[in-house]
Amino acid sequence: MLLRFLRSWSRCLRHAANLIVVLRRRLPGVHSTMAKPKYVAARWIRTAAARVLPRVGQIPVETTSPQQLISFLERLHPLTTELPLIRLGPADDGGYLVPDDLADIVACFSPGVSDTSGFESDCARRGIDVFMADASVQGPAETHDRFHFVRKYLGGVADDDTMTINTWVDESLQGRAGDLILQMDIEGAEYTVLSSASEELLLRMRIIIVEFHHLDALFSQRTFALMAPCFEKLLATHACVHIHPNNCCGTVTVRDIELPRIAEFTFLRRDRLGTGSYATQFPHPLDGDNTVKPHLPLPSSLFGGPRVR
Repeated sequence: MLLRFLRSWSRCLRHAANLIVVLRRRLPGVHSTMAKPKYVAARWIRTAAARVLPRVGQIPVETTSPQQLISFLERLHPLTTELPLIRLGPADDGGYLVPDDLADIVACFSPGVSDTSGFESDCARRGIDVFMADASVQGPAETHDRFHFVRKYLGGVADDDTMTINTWVDESLQGRAGDLILQMDIEGAEYTVLSSASEELLLRMRIIIVEFHHLDALFSQRTFALMAPCFEKLLATHACVHIHPNNCCGTVTVRDIELPRIAEFTFLRRDRLGTGSYATQFPHPLDGDNTVKPHLPLPSSLFGGPRVR
């Protein structure tokens, strides 16, 4: 019952975001003044969650121990790569930093279609086929011969308008071999999608870029127990090589540990990593703010290697 309710609620928010896209495209003057749909949807999610979920420091909840949380976060600290980071996509929202290790990648899978397709276009210009999926839009914002779009959501189980990532990749590639890129910004559904992804599929992903939402929920022991295994699954085969906090939504600090509510993570498969040391330069010179709000530095809890305690 709860799962059915949450799924219906998520779909309503997605359709609302799609309506905002339509309004921005069709009504004079709306485009320049209305927030991007994904940030409107994120604000609605936070407002609704604040009414129905316990919040650390306001309603008694079991908080994650600082030692447990710090140990977990340190495993996510970005490592340097032998090849430099480059930026694919625009200088602001929709652009991401990735290692310059794109040779022989056969396809990029990019669920969650925004009103810009700069990242996907940069991949296509490099000869990479790009597969996109999103049931809330009619198609990508741009066109390219290498673009392939399906009007469905990604989820942990399949239904009329939802497919699993394993099925999507299998049906799209039709047995084609080679390394892949995964770039995912799906407003909180990333935890379910990654948890359902097979180990074999993740091993095909040379580079994984995910915008993780609701990171402040890691302060709650209950949600930490649900969210942490998703990251641990990625870390078994990949290393984090970059983190960029989204300046749309600020940070939360509990017991001197500061976390952004939303951040973009880039992972590189470990066989491509080399002998990486902890990265210390944040922001990276190629980083760009997602919104016009004040710049949001990456909290020290998320980079630099283990601290002496």
